[in-house]
Amino acid sequence: MKLGIQRMKRVSATATVALTAGAVIAGGAFASTAQAAAPPVPTIVAKGGFVMNNGTGKTLFTKAADTRRSTGSTTKIMTARVVLAQKGLNLDSKVTVQKAYSDYIVAKGGSSARLIVGDKVTVRQLLYGLMLPSGCDAAYALADKFGSGSTRAARVKSFIGKMNSTAKTLGLKNTHFDSFDGISNGSNYSTPRDLTKLASSAMKYSAFRAVVKTKSTKQKVTTKSGGYRYMSWTNTNKLLGTYSGAIGVKTGSGPTARYCLVFAATRNGKTVIGTVLTSTSEATRTADAKKLMDYGFKK
Repeated sequence: MKLGIQRMKRVSATATVALTAGAVIAGGAFASTAQAAAPPVPTIVAKGGFVMNNGTGKTLFTKAADTRRSTGSTTKIMTARVVLAQKGLNLDSKVTVQKAYSDYIVAKGGSSARLIVGDKVTVRQLLYGLMLPSGCDAAYALADKFGSGSTRAARVKSFIGKMNSTAKTLGLKNTHFDSFDGISNGSNYSTPRDLTKLASSAMKYSAFRAVVKTKSTKQKVTTKSGGYRYMSWTNTNKLLGTYSGAIGVKTGSGPTARYCLVFAATRNGKTVIGTVLTSTSEATRTADAKKLMDYGFKK
């Protein structure tokens, strides 16, 4: 009888070991399956790209993320960031549109907010004109308003200086500005990583977030004669309304910059933010950004 009980215990122990081993093997199989299910790293057309989790700062994707490149109008993120950081800023203070601003965009062939000489526009409206239609005239007006000096040239130089000192403060080691709008004089550059960090910093300002998520706007401005007119601006960022959760940020283009896009989206409480530089067309920069955000949300 005792012999029979001992045999039964041995059989039971053997079965337990077999079950445990099976569980370990099965667990390993499940782990392998989970690893295999990790999202494939996307391929993008752009020469440079970077994506991070905006909440944690964790890097999610890099492609030549620290290579300096021309940035086009994504430069205007810094223009807005400098304005919004001014002490005692009154977004409703008015700026009179000068002939120099319109002459500048004609001379440079720059993108325009179609500001009309003599109109009085608010700083807030200039930010919309800066970020939606990418108005170089609006950028000039803001640089002239918020730079220091007795001449327009001195004020513009001062404002660009503020852009560069802000870049330094933010730790953007591969970034330099020589213009207020991205129409470069040869040394206006940044990287996908730096631009993403800059955009993340700018998005901390509620006024910035409100502007860059706007698809289109109609703004009432005061004319030279004291009447009023409406200015209509449409955002050049095609992600708004076409990508679920898109909340900004800024397009850019130029002969050297080609096609650039700084982008951000929020889904289920998670915000991903990133940049693509030197893509080949408007369509490819948008497609690149969508791929990177899809990937970022799965990571």
